[in-house]
Amino acid sequence: MVQVLDTTLREGEQTPGLYFDSHIKLVVARMLDEIGVDYIEAGHPVVTSEIQNAIKQIAHVGLRATVAAHARSLKKDIDLALECGVGFIGIFYCVSDERLNTVFNKNLSQAIQQISEVIRYAKSQNKNLIIRYTPEDTVRSPWKNVVEASVAAIEAGADIISIADTTGFMVPGTERNLYDFVRRLKEEFDKRDLNPKVAVHCHNDRGLALANALDGYRGGADIIDATVLGVGERAGLVDLATLLTVLRVDFKENRDWKLEKLPELYELVSRFSGMAVPANYPITGQNAFTHCAGIHTQAAAVDPLHYESLNPELVGRKRQISLDHMSGISSVRFALSQIGELSLEDPLVLKILDKIKSVGTKGKTVDFAELRYIVDWCKEHKD
Repeated sequence: MVQVLDTTLREGEQTPGLYFDSHIKLVVARMLDEIGVDYIEAGHPVVTSEIQNAIKQIAHVGLRATVAAHARSLKKDIDLALECGVGFIGIFYCVSDERLNTVFNKNLSQAIQQISEVIRYAKSQNKNLIIRYTPEDTVRSPWKNVVEASVAAIEAGADIISIADTTGFMVPGTERNLYDFVRRLKEEFDKRDLNPKVAVHCHNDRGLALANALDGYRGGADIIDATVLGVGERAGLVDLATLLTVLRVDFKENRDWKLEKLPELYELVSRFSGMAVPANYPITGQNAFTHCAGIHTQAAAVDPLHYESLNPELVGRKRQISLDHMSGISSVRFALSQIGELSLEDPLVLKILDKIKSVGTKGKTVDFAELRYIVDWCKEHKD
């Protein structure tokens, strides 16, 4: 059974210009908890005292989800996270040869020693603390380095190893795919009788974050990271709503996720992040369950499955008909029925359709309120 970690409040705030005030962070965390994510990564406490205080508040409100904090492989970061009262600390340290040589000025052995010491220290402070170790830029680092660092981290007390596709480098169906990467890493752990959970953290630089996350899931990943609206560094991460919906519908994950709460969560995050939900976004976008072309609306009126593969009610949405220059008689009659106009004669309906098409050619759509005005206008101008 896969678990989901939401990092909107940590990775999401690495989106340029995005910051949530502490009272909004608390509301977001509560909504994520209500939806049913397993882990909420609430921030990196060393960044600012305000972030630290927000993490502390979230960690102490009694959420079902485990609240996590981010930390470098430094004891001072661990101490700040522990002061927040979190039940999960994510520790990261890149072990690529280039980063070791040019940024950290350490060899692999020295880096592994630092990683292990920090993990042992964190566990000594709280034996029940969940520790995740992430070899940052995992998939582009030498395989030997990743395995050695991960094994040492597990032996020091790490519970989770996160495979970070930090630059959105992986591509399903090629030699660099997460399905094989996850399987190989788990095989290495099995050889040593180690059994950590394996997480995948997929960036969207190539637009493949969701595809890569699902590839990793098929390979045996236990945890998938995601964010609301896919926010995060550069092109962001896996979109939470799409991930949960696909896992539930297509992979039959029998989790008690309250998917009907997703629109409310996305509206909240959109409002206070200043980032609009793209109209064509899957699941939560305005157009996700809106039919436009006449032939589509005619078929959907008979059976929605002709042009839908998801039931909008599953995710708290309703099916809609868009009225514009693409509309046909079926969509207009459906819309008229929604405003109580059930007995209009064909000539009048055709006149209403012509007016709607005229409005549509100006790049606009007609909502039900405007449809009522059009109906009244057409009744008054029958000739």
